[in-house]
Amino acid sequence: MMRLRSQNARISKKTGSKRKQKSVKATTSKSQKLNDKITGDFSQNKLFDNSISTLYIGAQTSISGGLWKAAKEASQIGAKAFALFLRNQRQWKIKPLDANEVERFKLACIEYGYSPEHIIPHGSYLMNCGSPSDEIRQKSHDLLVEELKRTEELDLLFFNFHPGSTLGKISVQTCISYIADAINKAHKCTKYSVILLENMCCQGNTIGGNLKELSDIISLVNDKSRIGVCIDTCHAHATGYDLSKQEGYNNLMNDLENIIGIRYVKALHLNDSKGLCGCHSDRHENIGRGTIGLDGFRRIINDSRFANVPMIIETPMTLSDAEEIKLLYSLKI
Repeated sequence: MMRLRSQNARISKKTGSKRKQKSVKATTSKSQKLNDKITGDFSQNKLFDNSISTLYIGAQTSISGGLWKAAKEASQIGAKAFALFLRNQRQWKIKPLDANEVERFKLACIEYGYSPEHIIPHGSYLMNCGSPSDEIRQKSHDLLVEELKRTEELDLLFFNFHPGSTLGKISVQTCISYIADAINKAHKCTKYSVILLENMCCQGNTIGGNLKELSDIISLVNDKSRIGVCIDTCHAHATGYDLSKQEGYNNLMNDLENIIGIRYVKALHLNDSKGLCGCHSDRHENIGRGTIGLDGFRRIINDSRFANVPMIIETPMTLSDAEEIKLLYSLKI
């Protein structure tokens, strides 16, 4: 489970007050020329110079005090990518994004040099799009649509979430069909955002520990251009892929290619594991201090198939994010 930080962003409804109109007007003049470049070439920023590296390593950053602060924190810790919650992830309902907040976030991404494909919003843990409960399934669908609309409002591309759980009350295939149905419906309500299904660790009744389950969901999604996966190393290791060994890494990569397709891997969560390989326990550890070890991450960092793919750490705060990001970059051969 991702580290829970203080994520209570001060988000309020858009109003027609003169004060807010004046604020929007003041920032709009500055952003008009920049806004269309949010997906453009950031090669002038030293961090993003592709002659240095095609690695984009970052962390989950806080939105406490405003969404824009996630980009600022990412810059301060030396991250070239970052993940964030777009809302208080512990609540079903929340106020719409304020126009000023949206504008400030976009400008911060430009200022600090972050393009949309290297920013990974993470969905609320409340969602269970495969729930056996009609009520929870509907609430999850509504929340998914809201999160995707926020993603697009912020000019972002990807949205990562945990697929769901049978809760031991329905079959895996029924749960998978529910999840795919929710995705198809959410796509119809939104424009372009790409949903990233996260692999799980086979803990309890969760869906997605078996890569075939993710493949089955993808097969039922109508618009394949708007679906992908985010691979969590701790989850994969806990499922049974021994990432501490070359053979285990090869097995994971072969299955990703043959069962899902490498082209669908749009993001990685780099987490070491407190548990042994195959433990089915979602317990993240600092990089190099768990049962995956530095050699396991060295293989990933030097795998050209992950060039330009955002890699996000979600590890305990025993070490600072800046330290771990620096450590991961040092593994590049």
